[in-house]
Amino acid sequence: MKKILLLGLTALLGACSTMNATPHATLDGEVYYLERIGLPKTATYEVSLQDVSLADAPAVTLAKQSGQIKGQIPLPFHLTYDPAEIKPGHRYAISARIENNGRLLFINTEHNGVDLNAKSLQPIRVRVNPVAN
Repeated sequence: MKKILLLGLTALLGACSTMNATPHATLDGEVYYLERIGLPKTATYEVSLQDVSLADAPAVTLAKQSGQIKGQIPLPFHLTYDPAEIKPGHRYAISARIENNGRLLFINTEHNGVDLNAKSLQPIRVRVNPVAN
C-alpha cells in the first residue's frame, strides 16, 4: 500500500512540475563575416534577441548567448526566450558582436529582423562587419 501511495505522489509531483514549467521557444542561426581573416584565440562573441520597437529608447534584450569563441566562422548560436514576452505589433531583431580583450572587432551593421510569430523559423544568418580602429 505504501508503494502505491508513493508512486501516486511521485506521479502527481511530476505532473505539477511540468505544469509550472515556463514554456520556451528557440531561435537558431549563425554569425559570419566575409573577410578572410582568423579570429584571435581570446575572442568572445555575443548574440542577442531584442525588442527594437521604440526608436527613441534602448532595445530590450529578451535572450542572449555569449562566450569564448571555439573555432572559426561561422559561429552557431541557440537563443531560448519566453514567448509570453512577445508583444503583438512589436518588432524584434538579432544583434551580434565579436570582441577581443574588450575591443570591438566585428558588429552587425544591418537590421536583422525576425518574425517570432511565424509558424516555423528558418536558421538565421547574421553578418557582422569589421570595426575601423
